[in-house]
This record gives sequence, structure tokens and C-alpha cells, in this order.
Amino acid sequence: LECVKHGIPFEVVPGVTSATAAPAYAGIPLTHRKLSSSVTFITGQEAPVKERPAIAWDRLSIGRGTLVFLMGWKNLPLIVKKLLENGWPHTTPVTVIRWGTLTKQVSVDGELGNIVELTEEKDIKPPIVIVVGDVVRLRKELNWFETKPLFGKRIVVTRTLEQAGAFSSLLERYGAEPVLFPVIKVVPPEDLSSLDRAVRRLSSYDWLIFTSVNGVRFFFDRLYKLGKDLRELKGLRICAIGPKTEEAVKRLGIRVDLVPDDFRAEGVLKALGKRRIKNKRFLLPRALKAREVLPEEIRRLGGSIDVVPAYRTIRPGKEARKLKERLRAGDIDAVTFTSSSTVTNFASAVGKSRIKDFLNGVHIACIGPITARTAEELGMKVDIVPKKYTIEALTQAMADFYRSKQKSS
Repeated sequence: LECVKHGIPFEVVPGVTSATAAPAYAGIPLTHRKLSSSVTFITGQEAPVKERPAIAWDRLSIGRGTLVFLMGWKNLPLIVKKLLENGWPHTTPVTVIRWGTLTKQVSVDGELGNIVELTEEKDIKPPIVIVVGDVVRLRKELNWFETKPLFGKRIVVTRTLEQAGAFSSLLERYGAEPVLFPVIKVVPPEDLSSLDRAVRRLSSYDWLIFTSVNGVRFFFDRLYKLGKDLRELKGLRICAIGPKTEEAVKRLGIRVDLVPDDFRAEGVLKALGKRRIKNKRFLLPRALKAREVLPEEIRRLGGSIDVVPAYRTIRPGKEARKLKERLRAGDIDAVTFTSSSTVTNFASAVGKSRIKDFLNGVHIACIGPITARTAEELGMKVDIVPKKYTIEALTQAMADFYRSKQKSS
């Protein structure tokens, strides 16, 4: 109306009203052929400029359909009083939904006779949607959202911003609230000379080993920047550690020759075997700082290997104050680590000397035993380590962990 008044053109983009979205996420269909054939949407708080209330409370009792009140937190006692005065039974089912559709959604189930007391006990605050009627009973069977395995868990994701998206989406599908706190940033090495030399003489190697998605990305970025293409890999055999690394290589149209069952250096050595190592030349483009087990063992077994830095991890200058406040307030359930560098950078960001204080009551989830070992060396108690070292397995391991805790309690 104001736009029309001032001659401003506009377009209306229809959305999904909280009046239907919040009940749907609470497992409440607003109509049901056996329980309710009508639904009425009512304001829970009328404009204060009105001389007298415009809600016809007596009419709301006709037909006894479903009632949905919006913005009714302050007036919940009045709403209950008016409905009871107009013939609604004390046993009429009611659900009050706060933060509907979000991972912090809270629902309080009760009846007209006790819903005010129940919401006060749960300290429910705005914004809320109130649903009144027999359809509320279906919530016991249809509560699909709040029963997700990680529902309501606030989980810190320490991965780089580039990699955090897929992990965060997975956590949300499990019902968690991802809290982004990227403690590392992946950038090219300051000195590219060794990587460039290796790229220019790829034909001299027998094996090209990738240990991470970042290794794949930065290696091929440099290959292309040097004016070369995939033909340079002719005759090379490719080894990829982990399914995600394998997938990154395959996306480039390159076949992977070897993916070890154990996603660690030890797994590569076992998969290659002594006969495929002796007198062979290996190229390992990787992070600037990484474990030396693989190159040391290849050399010991008679092979030669060039380890070239393809990327390095640095700490972005993100302020950790807000995360510290949430940790101190007990607002975080778990912190996830997907590499040793995420552990060390996280510890530096929150303060190594006080890390036990900040993580008191917080569960630690590590993608694998090496990352877990780093966490334990820094004084953290690791609660979750999946059997497979993937993001999917880590998420499922957290779900299993919290499910078992819930059963035991």
C-alpha cells in the first residue's frame, strides 16, 4: 500500500507462510479427513490501535476445525481463556512451536488445560506458532524433523570455507546446526619451483600419488598454468588416497589405478607392495607440512620419490571471540576436525592453555586416528572417530554416538 501510495512499482514473490511451514516441520497436518476439514488462521496479537478486539471467539467454536495462532506468545493465557470460555474442552490438544523449520526448533505438546504452564516450564519465547485441534495428535506418528539423528546439535565445522559447504549440508540433513569456523585457508606455496620442475618432467615418473582433494586441485591448476594438459600424464599410474580424492581425479576424466582400502600412508604401502615400489619413481604433490611416513618407507623399500609442495594451509585472520563466547556459554555440542592442521589451528585460535576449559562438555569428532592423535596430544578428549575416514562416515559416527547416549540416558 505504501508503494502504491508513492508510485513505486513492485512485484510480489509468494513464499511459504509460517502458519503452514512450522506445523509441517512439527509433524502436524493442519487438515485431515477424519479429524479436521477446516483451518483458521488467527492473529495472536491484534494491533494496539484497535478500539476493541475483532476476533469472533464464539465463531471459532463452530465446526471445531484447526486453529493456528500467529504471534501469540504474549497473549497465550488470553487465547486459552477465550477458547475455554467458548466451549473448547480442557483436553483439546495444543502444540506451541518456536523457531519453526530451523534446526533449533522447539515444540511443546499439551492441552488447553496445561499448555500455559508447560510453555513457562520450557521457557518458550517468541517467535512461536500455536496449533489447536485434534490434528495435533498426529504429531506422535508424523514428527519427522525433530527425530532426525543429530537434531538440534550445534556442531562446529573447522574445514576451509571452500570445503565446508558439503559437510554443512550433510549435517543439516541429519538435523544439526552447523557452526562455521574455518581455521585453515588453503593457498599455493610461496615457492613453486619444485612443483614446476616436477610438472615439466612428468614422463620420468612411474607413479603419481594424490593424498587429498586439495593436492589434486592445486597440482592440475599449476599444470594448466604452465601451458600443459592431461597428455602430460601419458604412461603415469595414478594412486588416490580416499574416495573423495579418487572422485576429484575422475572428474578430470582420468582413470585411477589404485585406491588403498586404508586411507593412510600405511595403506598405500600395503596396496603397492614391495614389488611395485623397488626401482620405481614416485611423485607426491601434497601439503607443505605433512607426515613423512610414505616417502620414508618408499625410499627404504628401494623406490625414489619427489615430494613437492602443491599447497599450504594458513590460518585465516578470523576473530574467534564469538565462538569462545558460545563455547563458554555451553552453546556448542561438538567440534569436528578433518585434519591435524585443523586441530592445531583451532587450538591456537581459542588458546592452547585454556583449550580444556573451552571444550568442557563439548564432544570432539575426528575424521581419522592421525587427526585424533593430534587432538589428544593437545589435551583434547576425542569421543568420535569413524571406521572409514570420510565426511559421510564421520557424520554417521556422530549420529550413532548421540543415539547411544540417548539410549543410555
